[in-house]
Amino acid sequence: MSDPAPHARPKRRGRGAPPAITREVNYRNLKNPFPPMKVFSDDRIVAMHEAALDVLENLGIRVLLPDARDHFTRSGASLKDDDMIHIGRDMVEAALASAPKSIHAHGAIPKRDVILEPGSIVFQPGAGAPHATDCTRGRRPGTASDFRDLTRLTQHFDVLQMVPPLIEPQDVPTNVRHYMTMEAQLTLSDKLPFIFSRGTPQVEQSFEILRDFRGLSDDQFHNSVHSYTIINTNSPRQLDIPMAQGLIDFARAGQVSIVTPFTLMGAMAPITVAGAITLSHAEALAAITLTQLVRPSAPVLYGTFTSNVDMKSGAPAFGTPEHFKASLAAGQMARLIGLPWRSAAGSAANTSDVQAAGETQFGLWGCLMAGATVTIHAAGWLEGGLTVSYEKLITDIEILQMVAELCAETPATDAEIGLDALAEVAPGGHFFAAGQTMSRYQTEFYQPFAADWSNFGTWSENGSIDATTRATDIWQRILNEEKGPDIDPNQQAALHDYIAKQTARGGAEPVS
Repeated sequence: MSDPAPHARPKRRGRGAPPAITREVNYRNLKNPFPPMKVFSDDRIVAMHEAALDVLENLGIRVLLPDARDHFTRSGASLKDDDMIHIGRDMVEAALASAPKSIHAHGAIPKRDVILEPGSIVFQPGAGAPHATDCTRGRRPGTASDFRDLTRLTQHFDVLQMVPPLIEPQDVPTNVRHYMTMEAQLTLSDKLPFIFSRGTPQVEQSFEILRDFRGLSDDQFHNSVHSYTIINTNSPRQLDIPMAQGLIDFARAGQVSIVTPFTLMGAMAPITVAGAITLSHAEALAAITLTQLVRPSAPVLYGTFTSNVDMKSGAPAFGTPEHFKASLAAGQMARLIGLPWRSAAGSAANTSDVQAAGETQFGLWGCLMAGATVTIHAAGWLEGGLTVSYEKLITDIEILQMVAELCAETPATDAEIGLDALAEVAPGGHFFAAGQTMSRYQTEFYQPFAADWSNFGTWSENGSIDATTRATDIWQRILNEEKGPDIDPNQQAALHDYIAKQTARGGAEPVS
């Protein structure tokens, strides 16, 4: 599963046998093969973009951080009562022209680098949940052990290309939590790490940990991308202190901010898809503009997470038709401004069942058809983000790997057309023993790691084990056997020494 082409090579059948044929699929660098879908006509998308600019210029956005307000006003934005910043069209247009259209983000080793640009596909598992659940231990508050386990599972599968903030380790105090999450990501994974934006002291310490652990100079760190964060606006039309400070900190350091307004139709956003996307677009444009005012060409992703609520209860809903449509509309907006962008799948189901699978897959296909660069919450997410499920993580990854297979080229050379095979098999015969079949049968098809394709009799004889039970066995086996990346003992010792010293000094309190 962690190998981009995990299937075994067929054995040579003797002297003179043709060379083994292997599927060349790279799960680490996926390109979207699907033409983007539209939910609105081009003129309506332009109208929504213009409406978002009107919102920023005439209605404004409340910015709670004084330093962020200063960046806006020094560049020509106007400040009115109640911390409302009014941003002109010209400022937004200049920011969009400055923001990079392609971002090369570096993992610990080159094969873990990620290119964030339109047309690329990057998957992340569920993130930010306060709880974890599995069939062995049940639902519980997230712990440091869960964070480490889920980081190891993310590392194992190449189809997950970035490490997200998988779980909130609630057994670790907030003043030292960033040490724990950084140590886990750097020692258990070689993929692009996530850094929480919870105030400059925590962010700068996290940057320092990452820089030193990766053996980078200050210039090397600040002039190339080695980490990312996620910035959520406070819809409607508000940018709070930690998020605004995060935009500034990451822009100054040359690290990626993924700007993601969380707009739920009928709650924090208008009840219509067009209205919710217009609000989300306005908020994203304001945040993107701030990054470019701090540092022109600072790496930033456009983003949205727009769905609807259950109007009977007010609870968030995901994987709905409206969620799908909102992703399509966000994709149209992203193409209009030309930036790489982030969307999300997800599920409101309370357990890993058919509802959870259906909602996640429906939301996932909305992101794929919309052309999202990064799709977060693509595996493991339950309860609208309150829980990450170990079993659902595994069963969702099966789907992600099947999607990854669709991203590979499907050849149709003369060898694939197989005229010889067609001539070899008589009418009414079968192709099981045909030469083409025998040379390819071990590698031609995707082989599932969680699904069971056996017939009912064989499945019954093997214990009638369902997918959830198989998923439990898979994640337990990975955690028991997976060794993780090779880590320099000196680097690890230096990291632990730094954390011990900073912890003794009291760590760093988050900013609220």
